[in-house]
Amino acid sequence: MNIDLKKPLLQLTVEEFLDLQKNSSTEKKYEYGLKGLAKMLGCSRSKASNIKSTGILDDAIVQNGNLIIIDKEKAMQLLALGKK
Repeated sequence: MNIDLKKPLLQLTVEEFLDLQKNSSTEKKYEYGLKGLAKMLGCSRSKASNIKSTGILDDAIVQNGNLIIIDKEKAMQLLALGKK
């Protein structure tokens, strides 16, 4: 559906608005903490901690003290490369 980009948001029809919402990405780009890493990998927190400790995901992880932020896309790419 082509929507005029200069059209005010209040003038959109319900169909146009729902189409915009469908096309917008709602998936989070980051996970936080070992719990988030474990959820992303589908494993336990202890296994996620072991994987993090190997250093495979170092380029995808930013850690400041206890705060851990994982770039999901980068982590999956690094895991795929690590298996080869």
